[in-house]
Amino acid sequence: MTKLLQFIAFLAFTISGLSHAQSVETMKNKIKQIVSGKQAMVGVSIMGHNGKDVVYLNADKRFPMQSVFKFHISLVVLSQIDQGKFTLDQKIEIQKKDLLPDLWSPLREENPEGGSFPISTLIEYAVSVSDNVACDALLRLVGGPRVVESYFEKNNIKNVSIKYNEEQANANPELSFQNWTTPQAANETLSRFYYNKKNLLSKKSYQFIWDAMKATETGLNRLRGQLPKDVIIAHKTGSSGTNKDGITSAVNDIGIVFLPNGKYFFISVFVTNSKENATTNEKIIADIARVAWDYFMAKAK
Repeated sequence: MTKLLQFIAFLAFTISGLSHAQSVETMKNKIKQIVSGKQAMVGVSIMGHNGKDVVYLNADKRFPMQSVFKFHISLVVLSQIDQGKFTLDQKIEIQKKDLLPDLWSPLREENPEGGSFPISTLIEYAVSVSDNVACDALLRLVGGPRVVESYFEKNNIKNVSIKYNEEQANANPELSFQNWTTPQAANETLSRFYYNKKNLLSKKSYQFIWDAMKATETGLNRLRGQLPKDVIIAHKTGSSGTNKDGITSAVNDIGIVFLPNGKYFFISVFVTNSKENATTNEKIIADIARVAWDYFMAKAK
């Protein structure tokens, strides 16, 4: 009798494991169906809150980050603040000559003569509204792209390449391809800094960056596009223009999606080399996020 009960328990455990594997595989197959037939390269990395339920699609390929790198830059600024080099309320001078007209910058539009701005404000502008003038000011503050790149190398987060600032990349769009990461590395960056097990950020800096990420106003039709209106998402988008051949080099969104039960999942989706229109590119991300949402919501029941 005991052996029979043990066998039944073993069988139930095995079936449960197979069912879980099949469910994750089903999620991946649905994502493959979304990207099938699309004239674009799509990279995906998804991971549950506990490091399980992982789905990869082209997750080891290089994708241009565009403004996604503002998250990385802000992490380095906060790290330097934690080291005592600066303070969040310390003001940084941005001169009128820094307000380049060809860069996306709500900060410039609101302050056409320049001014002095707290570092906290510059991070909020760079992350939440993807301000390019604020981004380049933060890059100058920490010592340039190489300082940011080396920070991630030092912390053993590989496949983060940051070579140029926004002014340079906007002047020569080809340079933006040298600011790249992989979907897997993007998710690793999100998870490492959200778990914060090695105290990469102080409590104050940790709270600040995730509040800024939750306040993101860009990319409403991407990760957020098909999710409930009140869902909390901490995310950063990245976007390129479309060249004369009709190819878009980057439509990206990476972040953490929080479920009603308090759990969450990490998701990074990159679209590059796309001949699709802007609506389709964003819908690819929204559809993938919806598949992940449905999977984790079903799992929570």
